[in-house]
Amino acid sequence: MGKRILVQRQGRGSPTFRSPSHLRKGPAKYPTNIPADQTFIGKVVELIHDPGRWTPLAKIVLENGVEFQIPACEGMYVGQTIQIGPDAEPKPGNILPVGKIPEGTPVYNIEIRPYDGGKLARQAGSYATILGRSGGKTIIQLPSGKTTLVPNDSRATIGVPAGAGRIEKPLLKAGAAYHKWKVKARKWPRVRGVAMNAVSHPHGGGSHQSVSFPTTVSRNAPPGRKVGHIAARRCGRKKGAH
Repeated sequence: MGKRILVQRQGRGSPTFRSPSHLRKGPAKYPTNIPADQTFIGKVVELIHDPGRWTPLAKIVLENGVEFQIPACEGMYVGQTIQIGPDAEPKPGNILPVGKIPEGTPVYNIEIRPYDGGKLARQAGSYATILGRSGGKTIIQLPSGKTTLVPNDSRATIGVPAGAGRIEKPLLKAGAAYHKWKVKARKWPRVRGVAMNAVSHPHGGGSHQSVSFPTTVSRNAPPGRKVGHIAARRCGRKKGAH
């Protein structure tokens, strides 16, 4: 009888695999308790380091007392005045409906639906671009290069999320990677199945590291076997691939 494999242990939700959410400084979302047809002035009162999030947070207090946090944009500073609403100026840090933002403007923290708080392009340096309008929706080019449509009333912040140079610095040693992933909801390091003993993983064992059989498994495979390419739509190398 073999051991429990990694995915089975993850499913139990033990402390080893649990998300360190107690380290978070709070949600980074637009406020939902302000009228959509009014424009408010706020001030950046604090820039916060949020462990596990690779861009700093900006704590903003509006003139009516509402407080919220959003990912900070490049160039944002404590004491900066920002505007949120349909009549806000299209300047870095201001929050507007995408239907009011000029074409070609870099934006981030975009709402998929009005007042969902912001879902798209929130990572450090990953901005989107306003391309145009189509009916009641705005065409946006995402950081991946793909385009999507969001309602004109969905809000977005103008600018580029801060912390864009993070991946340019090499980690240099495993200790740096350990601390990098320690604050994220991810187990690290992750041992390959073929490097394990046969008792620990379906891919383990043998006189050398090799799976030695097709790695595609059925969607209905039992938990002890459901490893590798689960319910793969195709196998082998694509034609013309090198």
